[in-house]
Amino acid sequence: MNTVLSRANSLFAFSLSVMAALTFGCFVTTAFKDRRVPVDVHVAKVMLKNVDDFTGSRERSDLGFITFDLSADLDPVFDWNVKQLFLYLSAEYATESNSLNQVVLWDKIVLRGENTKLNLKDTKSKYFFFDDGNGLRGNKNITLTLSWNVVPNAGILPLVAGSGHVSLPFPDTYESTKSY
Repeated sequence: MNTVLSRANSLFAFSLSVMAALTFGCFVTTAFKDRRVPVDVHVAKVMLKNVDDFTGSRERSDLGFITFDLSADLDPVFDWNVKQLFLYLSAEYATESNSLNQVVLWDKIVLRGENTKLNLKDTKSKYFFFDDGNGLRGNKNITLTLSWNVVPNAGILPLVAGSGHVSLPFPDTYESTKSY
């Protein structure tokens, strides 16, 4: 006959199978959703300085400062399978030594239930915009893009780039640094 342990084992195995099927259903219903939304990025101010290299070498490197405006409505990205979004604003540019440079300038985590409308004005970059040489000075094609990672309840972690970016030139001259 069936003992209590074998009945409990059968019930547990059946429950686990049902939960696995529901989790897979949760993944499939949102796996092919387009998670791109329009993003509006404007650069208000660009400044460039030439600073000592932090590695201790005698060379000097470029350090950029960007002030930007950012607006986006991320509400269409959220559904019942999204826990949070990891947003980040990145700069991409090419130099003589590297065909592709990518630098994250700003980031933010948006949890489900928080305000999903971004409306940032005169925001400064959160992280240093540092080039390991002089690749920023006079660079005419630095592209800022807002991207996000979708953190789901079940499924893959898609990386999505917003459908809007801005390309900007950097100045040909450095700002003077004050010495005290």
